[in-house]
Amino acid sequence: MQTNFSPEQLKNSGIQRADEILRACVHCGFCTATCPTYQLLGDELDSPRGRIYLIKDMLENDRAADEKTVKHIDRCLSCLACMTTCPSGVHYMHLVDLAREHIEKTYKRPWFDRGMRWILSQILPYPARFRAAILGAWAAKPFRFALPSKLKAMVDFAPSKLPTPSPVDRPQTFKAKGRKIRRVALLSGCAQTALDTDINEATIRLLTRHGVEVVIAKGMGCCGAVTHHMGKTGASHKSAAANIKAWKAADVDAVVINTSGCGTTVKDYGYMFRDTDLASDAAEIAGKTFDISELMQEIGVTGQMNLKVAYHAACSLQHGQQIKDAPKNLLRDAGFTVLEPSDSHLCCGSAGTYNLMQPELAGQLGARKVTTLEALTPDVIAAGNIGCMMQIGAGTGIPVIHTVELLDWATGGPKPAKMG
Repeated sequence: MQTNFSPEQLKNSGIQRADEILRACVHCGFCTATCPTYQLLGDELDSPRGRIYLIKDMLENDRAADEKTVKHIDRCLSCLACMTTCPSGVHYMHLVDLAREHIEKTYKRPWFDRGMRWILSQILPYPARFRAAILGAWAAKPFRFALPSKLKAMVDFAPSKLPTPSPVDRPQTFKAKGRKIRRVALLSGCAQTALDTDINEATIRLLTRHGVEVVIAKGMGCCGAVTHHMGKTGASHKSAAANIKAWKAADVDAVVINTSGCGTTVKDYGYMFRDTDLASDAAEIAGKTFDISELMQEIGVTGQMNLKVAYHAACSLQHGQQIKDAPKNLLRDAGFTVLEPSDSHLCCGSAGTYNLMQPELAGQLGARKVTTLEALTPDVIAAGNIGCMMQIGAGTGIPVIHTVELLDWATGGPKPAKMG
């Protein structure tokens, strides 16, 4: 694709990156075949190729975002299936992130949308606030009929139960069982520590059982993904910088993440901080960050389980991090029979805050995903991302469990409570 950025514009590293990405695009349209919103809506502007045209026009002309551009960028899930499909290696993630930052700086949203985004940015990254918000959602349920659609989605998102905060999420170190082979920091997460404490507990048991010392670093918090994907760069960088400093101080061999949406962001810290004093430390942390399935594949597991597992591949894992086989191979090594849905490459509609900000589209995607998973008649559904687990779990009676919980169970841990 030909671009026409001025020499002055190209002094900005973000525009330089946009220029590289845009020039890589050859208009082939392969991305439309795997774009969930294009499949639902059939609008070229709701495909990656269409959004690229809108972003190019906005950035090249250095103009404020308009309503049309914002509408179609907001509809993007950032599932990144287009990046897996693209034969030219177009790095759509960096381009759409830059577009969202530009929108945040130049476009004044309607007051309701502004308020929703502010509320989410002030609640989701903070577990205590998130727990309080869930209690508020319970109180609002009797009045659901009178709420706008997006507020209904927020109320509906609230789980029916809220676990007690887990002691494992406090800053501390968990010693390895037997010979220590690694020392790692675990990102405990923000929403996950409020919604499902079983995941981190299972992760720590699994790692320590296999000789890994686990550090919950003091000063660590949200990875920054929630605000990053809203274009709120200042807030996202503040969260990310705190993590970088905390993990550097912890002196660990690796950073391990069991929420794939967070993993995609942390692995991009080097790019995010490229023009800052933290560039070197950020690149170091990003370079030694691993999804839990990557680390456990290196260590290895064995088991003799005899259950059918429908594996849901989170977009942030299979497209954002290009981790496709490790979780499935681990489940098979643990004895499970692994089944995959016919639409395994497509998003479930969770996508961070997408199911709250775009509830109608998210609902359609979620219903389709549940249908294809249930068609496999599994005993359990496994996924590696809390958002996907919540989205799918809201539409099915089949237990939806984190992959690490199943691996923990297969190697000597307790049976996941969700299985009854």
